[in-house]
Amino acid sequence: MAKEDKIVFCTGGGCTAKLGAGVLSHILEKLPRGEKAPDLLVGYDSRDDAAVYRITDDIALVQTVDFFPPMVDDPYTFGQIAAANALSDVYAMGGEVKTALNLVCFPESMDLNILGEILRGGAEKVAEAGGILAGGHSIADTGVKYGLSVTGLLDPRRLTANDTGKPGDKLILTKALGVGLICTANRVGEAAPGAMDAAVASMTTLNKSAAEISRSYDVHAATDVTGFSFLGHLHEMMGGRLSCRIDGSAVPVLPGAWQAADDCLYTAAGQRNRNHTGPFVRFENVPFAMQEILFDPQTSGGLLLAVAPKEAENLRDELQKASLPAQIVGEITEKQDTEIVVSYSE
Repeated sequence: MAKEDKIVFCTGGGCTAKLGAGVLSHILEKLPRGEKAPDLLVGYDSRDDAAVYRITDDIALVQTVDFFPPMVDDPYTFGQIAAANALSDVYAMGGEVKTALNLVCFPESMDLNILGEILRGGAEKVAEAGGILAGGHSIADTGVKYGLSVTGLLDPRRLTANDTGKPGDKLILTKALGVGLICTANRVGEAAPGAMDAAVASMTTLNKSAAEISRSYDVHAATDVTGFSFLGHLHEMMGGRLSCRIDGSAVPVLPGAWQAADDCLYTAAGQRNRNHTGPFVRFENVPFAMQEILFDPQTSGGLLLAVAPKEAENLRDELQKASLPAQIVGEITEKQDTEIVVSYSE
């Protein structure tokens, strides 16, 4: 698109726009629960990635919704990223994408060609996921926001919730971290050369292949790493009953993220993540820049998988053969005094 048609007001979009985990938990705790439906396998009370409702013994419905403001200037790329991010929740639960609905907030005064490019990017990702774009809803708003409501299906016996890991499980991360820091650096013209291109390539990559490959392995739990950061989503995986050790030097990091952290180009969302999850974490010789990367809010981040220890290396190798930067980054343990211990070796 012509330069004048680009979205130029992305001052903090993507998953950095999420409400903080602490604020959200405080709100959700006050909602009336009602009677527990036996076929609602996963609801909002579990802090999981999507809702799962059992239809039959063999079929369960997966439902999720995600939308946010732009974090890149190009409308088509923004549409791709927002769609990939929304679709990811279905993959995290072990499901297959079936249908999607567009969610659009758009100013009436803005060029509608911009909206067309956003929707084109989103539609292409839905098609790549094997889903059908079935409709949507739009409202006039003061700013641009876009995302999807996604429906998927899974076998309820193969559901991968986020808090069902076991002591001894190895933790595998399928994408590199650092997109929040890089997007912040890019907005102020301080991103390292090539850093934004690498971040966009990561954010527009579906978690479809990672999910499909992992189905052949003994995966006990899974989540996708998004706005609450690697450590925030890891905290949710522990579920108050487990602990883990993380090798910070094994965590894949996008080029330019470390420099952005060293340059103090943090996000407010990253600091909210540190405030909320920090009390559950002990760092052992971890550089401050790496700590910031671990608290960095991700948009369309990778899957974090808890896999049986005997299968972890084979799963990692197969993911890497599929051109994913997957690494074994830690191990789940029995519950300890400190929930998450992160070490680092040079």
